Amino acid sequence: MMIINNLFPVFALIGLGALLKHLELTSEPFLRSSDRLVYFIFFPAMLFWKIGSAPPVDNSATDLIAAAICAVAIVYLVSAACLKWFKVSTFAAGSYSQSCYRFNTYVGMAVVLNALGETGVSRFGLLIGFIIPIVNMLAVSTLIWYSGQAIDTRERLRITLRALVSNPLIIGCLTGMAYSRFVGGFPVFLDNTFRLAAMVTLPLALLSIGGTLTLKNLKTHLGHALLGSTVKLAVLPVVGWFFLKTFDASPLSYQVGMLFFSLPTSPAIIVLSSQLNSDIEFASAAIVLSTLLSFFSMGVVLLTF
Repeated sequence: MMIINNLFPVFALIGLGALLKHLELTSEPFLRSSDRLVYFIFFPAMLFWKIGSAPPVDNSATDLIAAAICAVAIVYLVSAACLKWFKVSTFAAGSYSQSCYRFNTYVGMAVVLNALGETGVSRFGLLIGFIIPIVNMLAVSTLIWYSGQAIDTRERLRITLRALVSNPLIIGCLTGMAYSRFVGGFPVFLDNTFRLAAMVTLPLALLSIGGTLTLKNLKTHLGHALLGSTVKLAVLPVVGWFFLKTFDASPLSYQVGMLFFSLPTSPAIIVLSSQLNSDIEFASAAIVLSTLLSFFSMGVVLLTF
């Protein structure tokens, strides 16, 4: 029942999004618009609210943050090795690398909210505030390296910084942390406003994810997509578990961390892949496969709670 109660609502909304697209009750323009609304407005506002109303980062959160940084770094190196061991093409290399460690923030927030409530959401928000910049730096660096473009160090730094500074999720997390530290708490009228906005955020995000999933590229890229999903959904959780134990993570940090490590890969890999000359068809296949398989990875994690 733990799995059904916490995962079924999330995957039901993703499935509903796919069904609505199939029945032509939603369209590509609608999905693009809703995705922009969630990405630029609703989700950053939700992160700002959740983190801003939480206590400042203390020792109870640093164990989770340290474990996540170490685990992502190790899996990034594993993904780099897989590029050579499994002969991933240069064109797909950047997309493949991202599929191994980038995570779907929307699914993560929804599952953590269902399984762990408001306290878990605040801890998850703090985690992604630290880990998103690191993941973006790794992704941009790899994409540029394999892009085939002659880009000097200054230009690489500029592209990376632009990706970080303009990321609304990072802005939402960092401003939330600053608000929590220097102000803390919200007046009732603002708290109620953010709460209403939050009610829209996750359902709209999950419907958009379902509407953009497509199976058409899966057959062509199944082998490497399965490899990336295995690294993301099996290797990363094991490595993450090791570091959570190493840093003696608290029970809440352990629960949030293991759910984080078992999340599917992020749809955002298509955006960066298209901008930096990597294989968006492979990226699409990796997103679909890891989303489907993540039901099992998150299910296993929930059974350990």
